[in-house]
Amino acid sequence: MKEFLSKIHSVDEDILNEYISHWKEYSVPKKTIMTAPNETERYWYYVLDGIQKSYYLTEGKQHIIAFTYPPSFTGIPESFFSQSPSKYFLETISDSRFLRISFEKHQELMKEHREIETLFRKATEGLLIGVLQRYYELMAFDIETRFKEFVKRSPHLLTFISHKDLASYLRINPTNFSKLINNIKI
Repeated sequence: MKEFLSKIHSVDEDILNEYISHWKEYSVPKKTIMTAPNETERYWYYVLDGIQKSYYLTEGKQHIIAFTYPPSFTGIPESFFSQSPSKYFLETISDSRFLRISFEKHQELMKEHREIETLFRKATEGLLIGVLQRYYELMAFDIETRFKEFVKRSPHLLTFISHKDLASYLRINPTNFSKLINNIKI
């Protein structure tokens, strides 16, 4: 985790060690709903092992927003940062192990250490940039280009995540996804 955070923003080693010491290990089995709509995200997670997905559920159909896996943060960002109810689910795809910190402790440490606040401002900026890039791809790219860009960025996920979930994430009909995966060299 220390290396991951240091790539986002350099923080004095003593401050970073203190901050990391407040993250506690937490494990859950696959297919666990960690956060559901109308629940408030009380923890922010750093993924050590496993894959998770966040999604909306409309008329029984999942609309996948994101996948998370090591090394990355996970949770419902807008619920955690605003302490408001979530509008969607966070669920584990596989057995998952995390480090997590409570909202209260996170806020306390950001108030105490300007460097931690800067670290998370930069992390949030990175999250925003990623979300905007995803919106661009969904709006501007045809299904084949979306598929190719995804495979270029995250080819390893093709073996760990169901094709149905990947199709939902890419906003591609599962039949068309199967055609793409069978016809495009990976």
